[in-house]
Amino acid sequence: MLNKYARAFFTRVLTPFAAFLLRRGVSPDAVTLIGTAGVMAGALVFFPRGEFFWGTIVITLFVFSDLVDGNMARQAGVSSRWGAFLDSTLDRVADSTVFGGIALWYAGSGDNNVLCAVAIFCLASGQVVSYTKARGESIGLPVAVNGLVERAERLVITLVAAGLAGLHDFGVPGIDILLPIALWAVAVGSLVTLGQRVVTVRRESAEADSASGSEATS
Repeated sequence: MLNKYARAFFTRVLTPFAAFLLRRGVSPDAVTLIGTAGVMAGALVFFPRGEFFWGTIVITLFVFSDLVDGNMARQAGVSSRWGAFLDSTLDRVADSTVFGGIALWYAGSGDNNVLCAVAIFCLASGQVVSYTKARGESIGLPVAVNGLVERAERLVITLVAAGLAGLHDFGVPGIDILLPIALWAVAVGSLVTLGQRVVTVRRESAEADSASGSEATS
């Protein structure tokens, strides 16, 4: 849902910056790699230590590379299957480190095995949600469904909550409860989204098989 509206807005905002990078000879693939490295650093250096505010700041600075690299490729006319593959693959890596960093915090100093498990579930379910769409499309189905909690929602909900929860270190009382709430929300939302996609693929595959059978007998 967010992806539909926010992507168009930020694409327009970031277009001048993408053009600037192209003029400086920076390639879209380089932006993809640097962006992923920055997200990984923010998530795995700060989050396991409970420094959620600063970790979120670092991640946010780099997460927009996902929009910049595609914008650069379109402006330069160099969009390719390789670029799309690299971008999609590294998106999964970046997402995993965000939830992995949170899980490490709760497994260590955060001392909460339940929330550690929820964070791991968010990590795994996010990968499966993405896989269901990719797998459905690979067998020729459109997978025409807008899930309740897709990648943009997962990141926005989690990072906003983590950043605000990090204000606890600056003396804001009680605000750290936002991160557990966000994790549960993302976990439930991801489960619903997975169900939506599975149901959609089942329906579309049945329709495609029925159409193929009708053509064969005609």
